[in-house]
Amino acid sequence: MLADGDVGAVYNIGGESEIPNLELVRRLLALLSKPDSLIRFVTDRPGHDRRYAMDISRIRSTLGWSPRRDFATGLSATVEWYLSHRTWWERVLSEAYRTAAAMYLAER
Repeated sequence: MLADGDVGAVYNIGGESEIPNLELVRRLLALLSKPDSLIRFVTDRPGHDRRYAMDISRIRSTLGWSPRRDFATGLSATVEWYLSHRTWWERVLSEAYRTAAAMYLAER
């Protein structure tokens, strides 16, 4: 299916699920069994994006692609993956990892 795409064409891949940022944060906290009281509001920045959206009509009509999961299912699976792979992401956050990655990128 994906091999049928046009060379150089852009195909946005998205879940067709627009929700406000605050709702996403609340859903994440619920999945982690954390209270909404952890939410901290900050001063808005100039040029702040009010919404993030992707038009997936090209990949849907041209390649027949569509999301396999709804947003709630995908979000839950993503949170579960991170909870199950804590050693991986803790290592990625480490200074040693960032230093190694920077050295690798500098060599390229």
